[in-house]
Amino acid sequence: MSQHSGSRRIVTNMALSLDGRYAGSDPQDMGWVMPYAVTDVARDHLTTLWQSATTALLGRVNAEGFLGFWPTVIGMDGADPRDEGFAQWLVDTEKVVLSSTLGQAPWERTTLVDKPTAEVAADLRTTEGGDILVLSSASVIKALLAADEVDRLALTVFPVTLGDGPRLFDDGLPRGGWTLASQAAGEHGTLALVYDRIR
Repeated sequence: MSQHSGSRRIVTNMALSLDGRYAGSDPQDMGWVMPYAVTDVARDHLTTLWQSATTALLGRVNAEGFLGFWPTVIGMDGADPRDEGFAQWLVDTEKVVLSSTLGQAPWERTTLVDKPTAEVAADLRTTEGGDILVLSSASVIKALLAADEVDRLALTVFPVTLGDGPRLFDDGLPRGGWTLASQAAGEHGTLALVYDRIR
């Protein structure tokens, strides 16, 4: 495995339940996320991640969800400035969307790629820019974890147990150590944790 020295960092961000799941049995039901996602600690956490990133790496489903919603926040009455800041960054930044089905990207500053996730990540590392931020795309993050391509693992942990649904960390991941880069706790017991991969 390469040491990734002198190259761009791959940073992944995901919200998890206390029992390690990123969704319940109904993946469309995000009700369990909402009270925690709008806390100061969650908003500040996301802000620190995008401020050092110049590329967003997304799976198609997440791209459609994120890019369908976030641009509508810009200029919205009563929008939190941190939400508007993230929305503007998402519109303005370079986006790489992994898809085998889309013929052309319906969004500006977007490149569609139909290649294995780890290969795309390795290619992006060799380009100029800041962090490569993977936003809540579970399939992308799982593939990057399996290939040991994650340099910074950012998690918000919400104090709910979902009982069923997919987990972020599958069996068979490469063994490895991580160091805690930052931690914060906020309203409703929301935790924001950032770990850096020890290589």
